[in-house]
Amino acid sequence: MSVVANPAAGVPYQFPMKDVRENFPAPLLYIGWEDHLMFCSPVCVPLPPEMPFGALVSQVLPGIYAEHPDFERVDWNTVQWFRSGKPWTPDLAASLAANGLGHKDVIRFRTPGLTGINGSCS
Repeated sequence: MSVVANPAAGVPYQFPMKDVRENFPAPLLYIGWEDHLMFCSPVCVPLPPEMPFGALVSQVLPGIYAEHPDFERVDWNTVQWFRSGKPWTPDLAASLAANGLGHKDVIRFRTPGLTGINGSCS
């Protein structure tokens, strides 16, 4: 349910935001795997901004997605990356911050040739 503040009523709707960066151990990054509905939405993980993007791929993603039968078949050289819905090419050697990723950013990846369990999303 959305909230509509009506300043004309004389009571401004003001509150401290609870999801600011300072309230988390590290910036939050949302990560989604396109065409794999075993994961209904992007996952949200706190990751240090100095982490190389390549470490996200090799160390973080297996811990999140390895249970999917397609994950071991991912060809990381052909993965298509998206940032905020737009095609994007990350620098694997650069940090998350150097790749322009900050608190609550969303990235998604598509794996050509892999479209869900037994092609269920094709």
